[in-house]
Amino acid sequence: MIEPWLAMLGLKMAIAAGIVVGCSVIAERSGPFLAAMIATLPISAGPVYAFFALEHDAAFIAGSALAGMATNLANGSFLAAYVPLAQRFGLVVSLGVALLCWAVAILLFRASQPPFLLLLALTPPAFLLLHRLFRPYLNARPAVPPKRLWFAIPLRAAAIAILAGVASTVSAQVGPAWSGVLAGVPIVLSSLVVILQPRIGGPASAAVIANSAIGFLGFGAALAVVHLAAPLLGSWPALALGLCVSIGWNLALMGLARHRRRTAP
Repeated sequence: MIEPWLAMLGLKMAIAAGIVVGCSVIAERSGPFLAAMIATLPISAGPVYAFFALEHDAAFIAGSALAGMATNLANGSFLAAYVPLAQRFGLVVSLGVALLCWAVAILLFRASQPPFLLLLALTPPAFLLLHRLFRPYLNARPAVPPKRLWFAIPLRAAAIAILAGVASTVSAQVGPAWSGVLAGVPIVLSSLVVILQPRIGGPASAAVIANSAIGFLGFGAALAVVHLAAPLLGSWPALALGLCVSIGWNLALMGLARHRRRTAP
């Protein structure tokens, strides 16, 4: 007979994987901008936070979201390293250095434990600056449209399922701060890089990652809303508000991009 906790863990992992599969199908049919807008939605973090809410109180959710804001800024270091490196180097160097920069940034944030107001103040300028610096890389396209590899979506789904399982299993032991870090691990970005760069080349792969900078600004704002709202409204209303902020921001960016295309000479 399967233990109840093991059945619940399997269900959590399956739900997370299913969400990723659905979003990945949409992303693979789009260009770099739309793919980035989908990738910066809480595809991986959302299910993990939902599982946290099932097992922990609102204070835990608020603390995890605060740590998530720092982790989101660390994702900026991943972007800053990967985009220029992918123009010249292969997958191992580009992704390896990007993940190393992310890990160093996480350790620095955990050592310094910046307060909420500082994290809130840093988020907009950090990602707006990255977006400006990435402008030369935003529109790169592959020379030949790639064929979808059979293992592409299962790889991403498996990575998210493992993350959801690990994060929800160890959250009680590591506390809200490290749980927030685990929820923000750049699994979606890394899996996109692993799949895309060998198929379409570094510049085209970097275009997807570069376009994600402006999306991460909205995700940081969503985490700030969750941190503030959870103690006041409870876990589920706070998570719902955060999801609305993240989706609303990315929809606004997509609408703005469409307007600019229509009005361009």
